[in-house]
Amino acid sequence: MDTIDFSGLKAMYVNCTLKRTPEISHTQGLMDVSIKIMEKEGVQVSQLRLVDYDVATGVYPDMTDYNWEKDDWPRLFKDIFDADILVIGTPIWLGEKSSVAQMLIERLYSMSGEKNKKGQYLYYGKVGGCVITGNEDGVKHCAMGLLYALQHIGYSVPPQADCGWLGEVGPGPSYLDKESNAAENDFTNRNTTFMTYNLMHLAKLLKENNGYPAYGNSRKDWDNGARWKFENPEYR
Repeated sequence: MDTIDFSGLKAMYVNCTLKRTPEISHTQGLMDVSIKIMEKEGVQVSQLRLVDYDVATGVYPDMTDYNWEKDDWPRLFKDIFDADILVIGTPIWLGEKSSVAQMLIERLYSMSGEKNKKGQYLYYGKVGGCVITGNEDGVKHCAMGLLYALQHIGYSVPPQADCGWLGEVGPGPSYLDKESNAAENDFTNRNTTFMTYNLMHLAKLLKENNGYPAYGNSRKDWDNGARWKFENPEYR
């Protein structure tokens, strides 16, 4: 079987648990499965737990410009944007992604109006996925919201870009608890592996081709009058 060199890639994993370090995060447990795969493939992996930082609520690049005394987002964003791949990890609460994950999406959105050198929206050429854990239904629902948001602001989403693990509904063993036997769940392990490799494959393709061509999708060119093959519809 042929091997592929992924060593030129960078990935950032953002854990959106509600628990501050050093509390155990079951979401981190599943994220670590994906992280180990990437590291073994030579990808440079960084990670952060968003709740450990003073990230202000808002949809602007720096909320200290809007009456917040402190906002760690501008410096965290530099590390996130430096990565070719972004993987968001979140637990499920009441069927939804965590409030921290929603904050991350909002702060990523705050930068989405910026442009790259081609005049495209800033996140063009970057790849996104998500990891979800919980003891209640909602993996696909949470993934749907996260992946939609990522692609909407410019991230590319490959096939099978999410993975998750669910324990018994209600109080019970979570992912890292031995009695859950989660580490032996073939469905979760398969999806986590496929997600990880699909993220790397797409990121490698985009990086080697310098992202997307700017033909037909450059906001800068559109504002300068380019319309390519677009024509206003005729109403009769």
